[in-house]
Order: sequence, then C-alpha cells, then structure tokens
Amino acid sequence: MVLPIIGGVCRRLIQYSVNEHPELRIYAQLQQCQLFQGMSQGELLQMAGNTRFGFQKVLPGVTLLEEGDDCRQLFFLVRGRITVTTRSDDHSYHLSEWLQAPWLIQPEALFGVNPRNTYSVRTMAECQFITLSKDEVLRLQDDFLTFRLNLLNLLASQGQRRGRVPWRRSPRTLEERFVRFVVDRVVYPAGHKELYILMKQLAVELVDTRLNVSRMLNSMQQRGLIELSRGRIDIPMLEHMFV
Repeated sequence: MVLPIIGGVCRRLIQYSVNEHPELRIYAQLQQCQLFQGMSQGELLQMAGNTRFGFQKVLPGVTLLEEGDDCRQLFFLVRGRITVTTRSDDHSYHLSEWLQAPWLIQPEALFGVNPRNTYSVRTMAECQFITLSKDEVLRLQDDFLTFRLNLLNLLASQGQRRGRVPWRRSPRTLEERFVRFVVDRVVYPAGHKELYILMKQLAVELVDTRLNVSRMLNSMQQRGLIELSRGRIDIPMLEHMFV
C-alpha cells in the first residue's frame, strides 16, 4: 500500500504546484511542442525565470501572418484552429488546409537565406498562441541541450524528407499524379484541404488534357474522395486518397 499512497501524495503536490504557479500550466502546454519535449520540470522552471515568452489570444477570422512577412518569432498554437494558405509563385492557384492545436508554425522560416513566411495563416476559431522571438530561440539553444537537439532534429527531419522527394516512385496514373500534386504542396499530409485552381490550369500542371482531368476528378467525386465546384476542389480527408 506504500506505493499508491506515495503516488497519491505526488499527484496532489503536482496539482498544488500548478495551482500556485500558473506558469507551470503554460509550460505543460509547451511540452506538447517538439522543441520542448523531453525537458525536465527543473529546466522548464529555469526557463520560466529567464525567457521572455509572449502570449496572444486571437479572435476568429484574423489574419495572423501573411506570405512574405519577415519571420522574426515562432508562433506555437496551444488552443484553437487555423487555416494555412499557400500560393503558387505566379498566384494562378492556391491551397488551403485546416490545422489544429498543438501546432508550431513554420520554424524553418526563422533561419536561412530568406527568413520569410511562405504561407498565410488565418484563425478559424478563437486561438491562443505562445510566441518566442528569434533572439530567445538562439539563447535557449545555447542554454538547453534538449532544446538544441529538438530544434536540430526538427530542421534535419524536414531536410531529409525533402531530400527523398526526387527519388520516390513516379505516379503511374493520372489520379496518382493528382494526389502527388496535392501532397507535394501541403504543410501536413492529412486532414481537410481545399485546392483553388481552374481545370485548364490543373491540366497544364498534370501534363494532360482538360477532358481527362475532368473525368478523373468526377470519378474521385463519385467515390467520395473530393467535392467539386467551379474553381475549387474540396478534399475532406487527404489521407483517404491514399487508400
């Protein structure tokens, strides 16, 4: 009976600490983020006294970030839902996708030759964000080994995935080319997506005729994989297109 009693006492002490120190609740949320996973409570408490975190509550329908904005801080979505919209270079089409908390917004844009956001972010519900400036990110990676390794692993994983892209098996059918076209342009390869593109432009992108593209899309709609309207292709669940 000793272990259950000790466990109960520990749970009450942790609950007491959270109630007495609201910042612990914030850092419990931070532990959902890849950058803070594996950090001890002691490290989080040390961060609490030395790190300038920002906290934002944003109403629905607000554009938080625009494509091309300078990326000067990290945004970590801890509550709510957002829409991410990425546009082609010539702005002839764009793709929107729905993401929900917890989500770290484009950490790779904070560094590099061109540190700018490559997509726009808009809130779909009331959202809460924790922000961290670039200077604070650099300081944390100097002070905390776990944070530095998490950041390196995150950026390295993205680079490794992109490095394998040219070596994947080529799509064998028009439908496979369409699925690959979408997957190569999304931020997260699952969930709700909307592709805004004219049929003529999509045919050019897929290197096929407009008629064949139309037949392929209608076949997918009949199977419940997409919903078509003029200039828009709604994809309720992208992962269902891989089945």
